[in-house]
Amino acid sequence: MSIREENQDNYLNGRGAQFNTSNKFLKNSLAKEHPEGIDDWEEPNAKTTFIIGKSKSVVNKVDSPDVGMAYSLNPYQGCEHGCIYCYARNSHEYWGFSAGLDFERKIIVKKDAPELFKKFLERKGWDAYPISLSGNTDCYQPAERKFKLTRQLLEIALAYKQPIAMITKNALILRDLDILQEMAKLKLAMVYVSITSLDEKLRLKLEPRTTTAKQRLKIIEELSKVGLPTGVMAAPMIPGLNDHEMPAILKASAINGAKRAGYTVVRLNGVINKIFEDWLRKNFPDRFDKVWHQIQNCHNGNVNDSRFGTRMRGEGNFAEMIRNTFKLHCKLNGLNIENIELDSSLFSIPSAQLNLF
Repeated sequence: MSIREENQDNYLNGRGAQFNTSNKFLKNSLAKEHPEGIDDWEEPNAKTTFIIGKSKSVVNKVDSPDVGMAYSLNPYQGCEHGCIYCYARNSHEYWGFSAGLDFERKIIVKKDAPELFKKFLERKGWDAYPISLSGNTDCYQPAERKFKLTRQLLEIALAYKQPIAMITKNALILRDLDILQEMAKLKLAMVYVSITSLDEKLRLKLEPRTTTAKQRLKIIEELSKVGLPTGVMAAPMIPGLNDHEMPAILKASAINGAKRAGYTVVRLNGVINKIFEDWLRKNFPDRFDKVWHQIQNCHNGNVNDSRFGTRMRGEGNFAEMIRNTFKLHCKLNGLNIENIELDSSLFSIPSAQLNLF
């Protein structure tokens, strides 16, 4: 039996992480940190569960200077998409869960998000600065089909004329095309679509419960058709796995109507280091050393860099090649020529009858 076949025997299909890491905030937690040292350990592929959470607020001020947003709004914590590289995994520990399988299988649903959003917008002195929907986890993840919180938030944003920026990798956003089209007319919305790979086999391993790249290009096309400013986020670029796809991703996105583009270089912060390493060994044992060392090359010998300004882009030879490729193919495809400005001047608190939400 080959190493790859042996690794796949106990592989949890449809999940990114293959185990739960320990939670640093809990005194006692059970985790499989070293699978080879535990006999007969089986990790059940349990169904996703939804946990109704209560929050004091739903809009968060973002202090990080290099993420391109000032405020974020997240109706869900945890994400069933299961993207193995997701930086948001670590935030699940604050809720008492693991950043591994728990992040994908225990989704916190903020049912009070619409009410809290309205309260936030009605605060004295709010200047209608654009708010990013999906600053942490995807607001169109599978849970949205059932709970419809994102749609309610967009309805409120339209009623208050509050500008919204969005990023997603789920075609469910097309369900809300009616609202987004009205927001586009008033310059109240823009959307980035995340595309990590055009290779369906790689996409299924990296992001097991996301929509296909073909569908994501359709999102860009359909949103662009109704006049919504649309961009592509080619992220994260993982040297040795998908970085060679950057030109094709940018070209296909531009052909389908994208006007803007961005990218990041993968960084394995917190316990994502362990989760990604386990995933990479199981899925690409023959390429593990090459990919791992190239990631380290991008972060000064580490797989993570927390310094603002360099953590998203990396440094060194490989990071520089990725950066140059991005700049060249943005220029070749006419991306990032137009600046997109959302209009905050229309904001107003509607009359009381809109308390129907």
